[in-house]
Amino acid sequence: MNSARGSKPTNLVQAIERAALILDTLSQKPQGVSLRELSAEVALPKGTAHRLLSSLAYFGYVRQDLTTRDYLLGFRLVELGNRLLNQLDLRTEAKPLLLELGRKVKETVHLVILDQNEVLYIDKVESDENPGGLRMASRIGSRTQAHSCAVGKILLADLSEDQLDAYTKQQGLPKLTERTLTEPTKLKDHLEAVRMQGYAVDDEENERGIRCVAAPIRNESGRVIAATSISGPAIRITRERIRDTLQREIMETAASISERLGFREEQPLS
Repeated sequence: MNSARGSKPTNLVQAIERAALILDTLSQKPQGVSLRELSAEVALPKGTAHRLLSSLAYFGYVRQDLTTRDYLLGFRLVELGNRLLNQLDLRTEAKPLLLELGRKVKETVHLVILDQNEVLYIDKVESDENPGGLRMASRIGSRTQAHSCAVGKILLADLSEDQLDAYTKQQGLPKLTERTLTEPTKLKDHLEAVRMQGYAVDDEENERGIRCVAAPIRNESGRVIAATSISGPAIRITRERIRDTLQREIMETAASISERLGFREEQPLS
């Protein structure tokens, strides 16, 4: 294993350690490797190595050549690697614009993606000039329900009807405040309005006393890959302020980030 990872922790899960060792070994064998050779290289019994390979193959992290029966890295790793690179590129391109927006509106600005049917916060800018010193409870790496927040609505609005039905069935629409949309039909109608207007509002639907306004970030093909939002206490983020200024500010920032990622407004949306 790569020594650059630092000292080995004492609480490693053995199966995961062995799986990681197998993946590392396969990464050095682009032409593939037989079960016998692999088990010898990783110092595991053939039966143990085979069970691990079968599990990794089931999830797409390993594949087996149908002719030679040799094992190779699976294409699921390419997908994960591309997602990671996209997220890193997204944060790099978005950061200066998020900072500029935070300075301008003097409120908290978020950058999120949809991950495993949940909103995942991947960046946050909190203004030092917030009146009263109030701070948002969100943090980078935290997750929340998608149907109840502005950024989540943006991301759900880009799903197909089948994908949205699957989301609703899997996640449900739990009621977080008295304003949360909990009926699938009403949520669908609301998301249609979000698609048409190009922004979404969380009117104390996720947390009492908090309002947000969000807009979509698109990649070069026009697909919504993230959302950004302005959030703050409802006493400052009033409906009037959203309508008069914040709605425009968030849409302009999201459009600028999208342009940095290669999206052009004149191109048709996917």
